[in-house]
Amino acid sequence: METTQITGTGGRKGGERKKAIPKSVKAGLQFPVGRIARFLKKGRYAQRMGVGAPIYMAAVLEYLAAEVLELAGNAARDNKKSRIIPRHVQLAIRNDDELGKLLQGVTIASGGVLPNINPVLLPKKSVGSENKGSESKSPKSPKKD
Repeated sequence: METTQITGTGGRKGGERKKAIPKSVKAGLQFPVGRIARFLKKGRYAQRMGVGAPIYMAAVLEYLAAEVLELAGNAARDNKKSRIIPRHVQLAIRNDDELGKLLQGVTIASGGVLPNINPVLLPKKSVGSENKGSESKSPKSPKKD
């Protein structure tokens, strides 16, 4: 009696398949490596793409997102809020030198502007008030002849 083995496509033996493990889990990332790979392929940015490209890109995007969220969370806590709003993201990005340079031309909706008053516009101290203060500190002694 002969036993025939059922073969799948490509000459592989059928039967139990291993459970698929996502590329993100293999790379130890939260951002979707497979989705980024699909977008890179569909976008036709290059004729060929290495296997490490979407992993590297996912890691960079995850790092940037974590950095912005951490700084925005600090800004929210400084304003005594428990929820991050666009204003907190704006303050976080504009107060950080490197992120500010990276996102220089980006407009954040409902972000507002950094509080800033040009020193020229601030009221000047009057000269009379400075002299009065100095006179009270050192009274003149009478001249001796």
